[in-house]
Amino acid sequence: MDPVFLGIVGMVVALALIFYGVPIAFALGVVGFVGNAVALGLPQAIVQTQLVAWEAGTDFLLVAIPLFLFMGQLVFNTGIATDLFDTVHKWFGRLPGGLAVTATVASAGFGAVTGSSVAAIATTGSMLMPEMRRYHYDPGLSTGSLAAAGTLAILIPPSIPLIFIGVWTETSIGKLFVAGIVPGLLLASMFALWIVFRCILDPRLGPRGPSYSWSARFLSLFKLIPTAAIFLVVLGGIYGGVFTPTEASAIGSIGVAAVALAMRRLTWRALIDALHQAAILSAMIYMIFVGGILIAKFLVQTQLTTGLIAYVSGSGFNRYVVIAIFTLMYLVLGAVMDTFGMIILTLPFVFPVVLDLGFDRIWFGIYVTLTIELALITPPIGMNVFVMKRAAPEVPMMAIFRGAAPFGVITLMFIALIVLFPEIVLWLPSKM
Repeated sequence: MDPVFLGIVGMVVALALIFYGVPIAFALGVVGFVGNAVALGLPQAIVQTQLVAWEAGTDFLLVAIPLFLFMGQLVFNTGIATDLFDTVHKWFGRLPGGLAVTATVASAGFGAVTGSSVAAIATTGSMLMPEMRRYHYDPGLSTGSLAAAGTLAILIPPSIPLIFIGVWTETSIGKLFVAGIVPGLLLASMFALWIVFRCILDPRLGPRGPSYSWSARFLSLFKLIPTAAIFLVVLGGIYGGVFTPTEASAIGSIGVAAVALAMRRLTWRALIDALHQAAILSAMIYMIFVGGILIAKFLVQTQLTTGLIAYVSGSGFNRYVVIAIFTLMYLVLGAVMDTFGMIILTLPFVFPVVLDLGFDRIWFGIYVTLTIELALITPPIGMNVFVMKRAAPEVPMMAIFRGAAPFGVITLMFIALIVLFPEIVLWLPSKM
């Protein structure tokens, strides 16, 4: 059988299994194993699977994933996240659409200690939706802004998807983290400005919240000093080269646990729940990673990736046209896959082509993260919208999609901006 044809058949089978509902880790792993067995022989495929599982499980950089997940779960289970929302609300709640602005700013801050979009939405939804109902916010604006704000959590460091991308592409995770800061802050500002502008034009969409005195605002900051200090130490240490992202994840986990203990919030139940959720998510990510490596090795044997690079290079396509095609592809894949599924399925093809077109690998990590953000709020199956639906079951799904649509357009415009001006992403890492 022609190797390229074998590779195409393998990808078609993998996609069919995913569309059928097979978990992506198993779909990719089975296709990768069977494909390697056909191309190399069964004994070699078995040995390769054992080696891949061992290497992925003992990779020092991947240790950062369960530790950052544990840190985020601790923040969620010990109520530290509640302090963050309370503080942000006191400072921004009085603006037009203040509760929606609070959700945007707080989600960006929540991302700084979790790196999980789903966790951010689950937290903001449960905390802010009752308040939004009380102030009679437009259902589309309230749910759409919360769903879109959650996407910021996977861009603001520490970001679990950025660790995933960094390990896979052999890119500095520290530089990827630092590269996400400026785009994350800019995108959060654009979201907040749009909410304020929209609610100035039509105040009924998002009324102003209660006003707080300056003393109450400044007093609320004291609750965040320990957590903010941990974040600054973690990110500052990575930026200054004092410790690696993996070491930073351990320091951050210990720091959050110490803060929660000092605040008398670290109960056995909170600790067990945090460990349990971190373990489940870590196991899922590990299995996806192993399955992705197996299918990538299979594609190398079939020379499908090499052929795609040669085709794109020889076709004469403008590199911006290729990026536009990739962006559209991620939007389509977002209809049926989660974050890690999209990353692991596309990197073997997209990453070599993007490098061949002359784009920077650090820029690429931020670009992929932004396109995944966009896919998470794009119909028909935007993962963040489904999570938001659980927090607001009374709001129709299409109303949430309509509410999130302007933020999707803003994200798409921002992607175009970093394509034309990659310095937005690369300036801060270049100073490390």
